[in-house]
Amino acid sequence: MYNLTSIADYVLDNMVTAIILLDHDLTIRYINQSTEQLFGVSSRKLVGHNLTKVFDYTNFDFDRLKNCLNTDLGYTDYEVTFVNEAHPSLAEVSVTVIEPKPEFYNCVLLLEIRKIEQQRKMNQEILQHAQQIAARDLVRGLAHEIKNPLGGLRGAAQLLERQFKGQDDVREYTSVIIEQADRLKHLVDKLLGPQKATPHQMHNIHEVLEKILKLVSMDLPDYIQLIRDYDPSIPELAMDPDQLQQAILNIVCNAVFILKEHKIPNGRITIKTRTAYRVSIHGNISKTAACISVTDNGPGIPPQIRDTVFYPMVTGRTGGTGLGLSISQNIVDQHHGKIECTSWNGHTEFAIYLPLKE
Repeated sequence: MYNLTSIADYVLDNMVTAIILLDHDLTIRYINQSTEQLFGVSSRKLVGHNLTKVFDYTNFDFDRLKNCLNTDLGYTDYEVTFVNEAHPSLAEVSVTVIEPKPEFYNCVLLLEIRKIEQQRKMNQEILQHAQQIAARDLVRGLAHEIKNPLGGLRGAAQLLERQFKGQDDVREYTSVIIEQADRLKHLVDKLLGPQKATPHQMHNIHEVLEKILKLVSMDLPDYIQLIRDYDPSIPELAMDPDQLQQAILNIVCNAVFILKEHKIPNGRITIKTRTAYRVSIHGNISKTAACISVTDNGPGIPPQIRDTVFYPMVTGRTGGTGLGLSISQNIVDQHHGKIECTSWNGHTEFAIYLPLKE
């Protein structure tokens, strides 16, 4: 006679899918081995703890989860991020309402968590990149349409100023037109960004980073700390050092601004370099790549703009134009690389991947 409990434990612990059982209070009562592997923690750190408090960050909708107990209906959430000890996991979560059993702590919710496959992540990345390029091209097209009549407007104002020379009241109006036309031209030029890739030469990425840190540290409050975490073994990269400096500087300046705006005590910005292996860059696999990451401990990017943060004119900064990250992405694209962003409260990281030559 087989022991059904032993068979159930054996089957659950050999499943690829992560399994979590919850009681009415959302306290974790059981996890299988796949759950430990997915989140990188042992069962003693999860079992007996409330699901809402075991992760550093998650976008899982706990209110919807609790509502299942009222409706008696389960559901599937196809893109859930779980972050534990700064390691994010993207997963698909299926929720099932089950009959409570005293011998199983009267558990009422069964969670099946499947890590999203690498291929699906690659497809999402390609789609997102295509959307960003389309948005950027649309804005550039509009910028060109604005720039042409803007020149005519400024020229007409200058002619009026010459025709009515000596009349201060007219000069006052024409100077306002010229001033505002110049301001709009400057904005349009920023919208257009770098148009063509410049010739690339071999340079040390750490020399570029040191120039950035020197610039930023000139006007840095005492409560913000810049931390270097370099891998000196990274070889030289083919790059335009000035353009790449601008791309990374935009990201670092954003981090400084956010920490200042929110007055984060013990603010930290960490610049880290590492070698990454088998990196997918817009559908192509690069055997080795240099990873340059900028991480801050600010409040994180607002959820409503996380998926569009690289789009032109999208910003979470007070008074920001939303052009810095769009320009950074354009420069990184011209270096055949990519930028990834992960963010939650207390952690925002922008990682730039640049392929290394074989």
